[in-house]
Formats: sequence, C-alpha cells, structure tokens
Amino acid sequence: MKIGFTGMELPEGKIKYRDEILLALEEKDKPKKVAPYFAEFIHNEFVQSDAIVLPAGSILDLLILDMEKIETRINRLTDEGDRVLMEKCLEHLENETPLCDVEFNEEERSLLREIAPHSFKPVLALKEETDVNTIIDLALEKANLMFFYTSGPDESHAWLVNKGSDIVTCAGKIHSDLARGFIKGDVVSFEDYMKCHNFNECKSKGLAKLTDRDYIVQSGEIIEIRFNA
Repeated sequence: MKIGFTGMELPEGKIKYRDEILLALEEKDKPKKVAPYFAEFIHNEFVQSDAIVLPAGSILDLLILDMEKIETRINRLTDEGDRVLMEKCLEHLENETPLCDVEFNEEERSLLREIAPHSFKPVLALKEETDVNTIIDLALEKANLMFFYTSGPDESHAWLVNKGSDIVTCAGKIHSDLARGFIKGDVVSFEDYMKCHNFNECKSKGLAKLTDRDYIVQSGEIIEIRFNA
C-alpha cells in the first residue's frame, strides 16, 4: 500500500509494519525466512497513492483539489445523470466530507473510479499525532484490507487481501498455481494455531477446518492449500 501524506512529519519510503501476529508466528515456528508487510509513505503525492493521511485541520487542502476537478467536469457535462452525481459530490466536498465517506451505488462508484478524485481513496484525517504503525493499521482498516498468513519451518508470511476474499483468491495471492489447481483449503485461527506444535497437529486435533472454494477467509487466519499441480 502506498500512503500519500501532507502536512505531517512522517518518514518517506518503505516502512515495515509491526505485525504482532507475524511476530508471534516467527517466535513459534522459527522459520528460515520471514516475509513481513511493508507500506510505502509518499510525501505530497496523491495520484499514485492507495490511501491518504493528513491532519484534520488540513482536510480542505485535499478536498479543494477535488472540488476544482469536479467543477471543471460539470462545466463540460451533457449527461444529466453524471451531472446529478457530480453535484452530489460537490455538495459533500463543500461540507468537508471526503468522498470515501459518502455512500454511492455501484454505478456511481464505477464512474468515480474513472474520474479518480483524490478523496475517493481512503482518507485519514488525524486529530492528533499518531505513530507510523498505527497509521498503517488505520489505513488498512479504512481501505477494507486484512492479512491472512502461511507459516511453517520454511517461511512465515503475511498476505494482504481485501476483506471478504474467498480462499481461492487467497490461494492465488500465494501463487497462481494454487488457485488454478485448488482442491480444498485447510484453515485455522491464529489462536488455535498457537496452541499446537504445527499445522498437522491442528488438523489431528480437529482445530483446522477443511473448506471448499467459496469459503471466506477471516482476518488473521492461517491457511494451507490442497491443489493439483
């Protein structure tokens, strides 16, 4: 995730996210390799950002950019439906509401993705100084993202996906072959995994669920994929 920021003293570049679950998995499994998550902070850059953070008192600095873009578009529009949507957006922006906090239907969202106003991305308007890892936490939550994990003696890995992702999507995140040849998934909660020596013990104790392809993976779960090569 690229996090654009302005009006704040934050480090630029890639920052390792302090992931308590991954740290616990590393301590437990003693893997040869650990793959943590890194967020990238970009100063005064909103176009390439996946989320935006700024002080609450500076929110208008961002929203004015969207107002100008939308006003320009309104002046060129001939479609009445588009005009209604743009005027709806403008009204919320003038009331200092980022567009990410406004409810839109899927047709409206599709058009807004094309127009790409800055505040349609997840926006964090912070009222007080906040440390970098908390900002990453808040940005992930605002963007409706979560981690699932794979772990064992070879590697402990944090994988970032959209909340509500099914297990085939998660398998594809690990490797496209796992999604293509998916048969079943074995899933265990972090809490249950920590009670066992390894994933096989979770299975033998009945703590791991055997799931089909439509299973929705929950935040923090550890998974293994059964697949045809």
